[in-house]
Amino acid sequence: MSVLAIDAGTTGVTAVVVSPDGAIVAKGYQEFAQHFPEPGWVEHAPEEIWQATLQATREVLSRCDAGELTAIGITNQRETVLLWDRETLGAPRRAIVWQDRRTADICARMREAGHEPRVSELTGLRLDPYFSATKLRWIAEHEPRTWDLVESGRYAVGTVDSYLVARMTRGTWHVTDVSNASRTLLFDLTTGDWSDELCELFGVPRDALPDLVPSWGEIGTTDPRSFCGLSLPISGIAGDQQAALFGQTCFDVGDSKCTYGTGSFILTNTGSTLQRSEAGLLSTAAWRGPDGEMTYALEGAIFVTGAAVQWLRDGLQIVGSAAETAAIAATVEDTDGVVFVPALTGLGAPHWDPHARGLLIGMTRGTTRAHVVRATLEAIAFEVRDVLETMPGFAPGGSGTLCVDGGASANDLLCQIQADQVGVPVERPRVAETTALGAAFLAGLGTGVWASTDDLRETWQLDRRFEPEPDRTRADAGHARWREAVTRSLGWANHASAQG
Repeated sequence: MSVLAIDAGTTGVTAVVVSPDGAIVAKGYQEFAQHFPEPGWVEHAPEEIWQATLQATREVLSRCDAGELTAIGITNQRETVLLWDRETLGAPRRAIVWQDRRTADICARMREAGHEPRVSELTGLRLDPYFSATKLRWIAEHEPRTWDLVESGRYAVGTVDSYLVARMTRGTWHVTDVSNASRTLLFDLTTGDWSDELCELFGVPRDALPDLVPSWGEIGTTDPRSFCGLSLPISGIAGDQQAALFGQTCFDVGDSKCTYGTGSFILTNTGSTLQRSEAGLLSTAAWRGPDGEMTYALEGAIFVTGAAVQWLRDGLQIVGSAAETAAIAATVEDTDGVVFVPALTGLGAPHWDPHARGLLIGMTRGTTRAHVVRATLEAIAFEVRDVLETMPGFAPGGSGTLCVDGGASANDLLCQIQADQVGVPVERPRVAETTALGAAFLAGLGTGVWASTDDLRETWQLDRRFEPEPDRTRADAGHARWREAVTRSLGWANHASAQG
């Protein structure tokens, strides 16, 4: 009665097996390559995502009894767009990743033409390179031969979940759920369906898009010839952040979570009410049940957090692994005035500036790598605080708690800095892989492993609670210094371009 969950993230694919008590009993992981063909561009090879999925699945199957598996759930990096041949399942080009900034000019052009208010009204989003439709428009404008095959019906268009379903089912199914669809700029949040108006605006043929299915229920069946010998129902799909909200059992209105991944994402469940924000938050679909009832959320999207630590490791090469950062940062009491703004792919909420660029300021001859590493951890906490301060009803030092998950939540120092910054307790669950857990919960609901969300709540267990420092003077001073640094990073790409 266990469930297999596939978490296709931005830098790798995780496969986990979840038992009925909500425990992860086996895990596999495989990284895949990041491609940066030009500054601000980020791409993935679809075949490399698929091979990583197969490898992670084989690894987890070697550690469990495949005969105990009853269903598969899929969760994925959102907004990334892929094209593939409906017959061969081969991809004619690399995927354009959610972090990619190449469509900033397209967004500016559409904004100047007056389209943003209507787009925001329909989608709950904004015209930003983050979202999928601008990427598709870029392909149409720059690769017309490829786009001709999209319009002729030969190539399918989808997000990572729909691509994986196609590969797992040998091309039988072309589907996605509302949590992924609502991130494309092509989905009408009020009708719960693809929008003909938006498809026309962005020039995307509706027939190329996936069919919409519930977030849980029997969606399709894997083909054993294609997917590791498994013939199992695919019965749960959700974008990674909505899956994490589900995995944290945030089923009630007002329940909130923060996931530290490549980026960080703060979501608050708003129930059946579609709430709008004037403060840089996004309105989004959280999930839709088999009965058609939609659950919505407010979201603050931060583009670079865990990716900043990865940059320390791979770019600057000043740490050997992400796990080292807590120990290195703890060797100094503070950053000695160093501030890092990790706007490596622009800034998301609440600033929404694709032209912002990374900034490291306040260095002296006495600055060490420990100061830079600590400044990176502080930057993550500052970014989360900036988003939370735009959430309805939140104030630093107020009531409530913040549930955290994702890879960086294992960093005790980061969690403590986060608690100090937001002024409320930070709670970390025993199972930090809540994105994969959410996909498993959805799939298990769809096949009867769990009878209800009440059953799922009983599986949640606290690992550690981090209490904030009572005196907010130091936290507020650091945050004020951070906000000043952010203002200096805004619009930098435009400034540099004008100078060049």
